[in-house]
Amino acid sequence: MSAANNKRWKLQGRALVGVPLVLLFLALALIGPWIAPYSPRAIDLAHELEPSSWRHLLGTADNGVDVLSVLLTGARTAGLVAVSSVCISFVIGSLFGAVSGYAGGRTDMVLARITDAVQAMPSLVLNVALLALIARPGFGHMIAALSATGWVAYARVSRAEVLRLRDREFVTAARALGASSARVLFRHVLPNAMGPLIVQATFGLGGAVLAEASLSFLGLGPGAGASWGALLDQGTAYLLRAPRLALISGGAIAVTVLGFNLTGDWLRDALDPKEQ
Repeated sequence: MSAANNKRWKLQGRALVGVPLVLLFLALALIGPWIAPYSPRAIDLAHELEPSSWRHLLGTADNGVDVLSVLLTGARTAGLVAVSSVCISFVIGSLFGAVSGYAGGRTDMVLARITDAVQAMPSLVLNVALLALIARPGFGHMIAALSATGWVAYARVSRAEVLRLRDREFVTAARALGASSARVLFRHVLPNAMGPLIVQATFGLGGAVLAEASLSFLGLGPGAGASWGALLDQGTAYLLRAPRLALISGGAIAVTVLGFNLTGDWLRDALDPKEQ
């Protein structure tokens, strides 16, 4: 098999595995709470930590809570936090990086140093610090905390792409025709930088799912919703008695992140003209 065919098969393999996993996660995030057999807060102390049965397909957790219902409802929590934080980070970071790269000079130096300063701080530590200041963190607080650090990756990608594109022929032609700097940037330069930014957003969704689970595992998740991270935390407490709790929640997180990473790899290669 030639190198080109081998590369094409790898690309198709990533798509065949990653895209269905992403679509499954998004579908569960949309309809999960509606098809959950029980409320994720329905307490049944008489059936605490029971194994799988026809009544509870994945068994029960602490206080008799149905694990399948927590898993399906937790997909909504993870999806809402991930999509919202990535969208906010995408917009802020793309604009920040685009202005930095297109302006150049002192403006670029100042904005780039701000980006470096935020990136120098460990994102999880900063997220924990922000959420720890709030007595009862909710969805909005977690989305804001993740967005406070998530925008940096998009800013760096956007700046690099704008620096690459700002002296291209079509940009020079637009300037010669009298287009303003804002029009050139937002009408001609930034749209051509969307490919790498979309790839970064795909990886960012997986990272946001993992970050939400990590913060919920630490007890800083949104108190109003079920979470895979909280279920994983509960599973570690009963690891010897009911290891399926940790295996189910940890498996859901791992498979979801894997799906986004494979899809991001596929998009990166598919959108790269050098790979064609």
